[in-house]
Amino acid sequence: MSDSASRLKIEQELAKAQELGRWQSDEERDAEAQAERESLAQHKLQTSLRIRLGVVTVVCLLIPPLWPVAFALTLYLLFPRSASRLFVAAGLGATVLVLAVLGLSALLVFWLVMLFF
Repeated sequence: MSDSASRLKIEQELAKAQELGRWQSDEERDAEAQAERESLAQHKLQTSLRIRLGVVTVVCLLIPPLWPVAFALTLYLLFPRSASRLFVAAGLGATVLVLAVLGLSALLVFWLVMLFF
């Protein structure tokens, strides 16, 4: 059994070497294996996150006041990159709006203070 496994591994290495046009060093193979393990771990993490967000979305759908949150989560689950950009733009816009309202409120208070005193 180990003979067939080692033979299969040698054939895979030969196919990889033919594909790359050269043999890989041990360090290159280790780096490639490490990158593949990291990619697999990242994929598992993303899958777990998507499942948890799906559960939260279903819970939000059951509670009517949370329907906007469910909509946002659905948008994020369907289009993660676009939704992230949209959420960042909305956050920046809300921040600018809050700062503008605070500035105008401060000017109004200052004007009222100057008007009465």
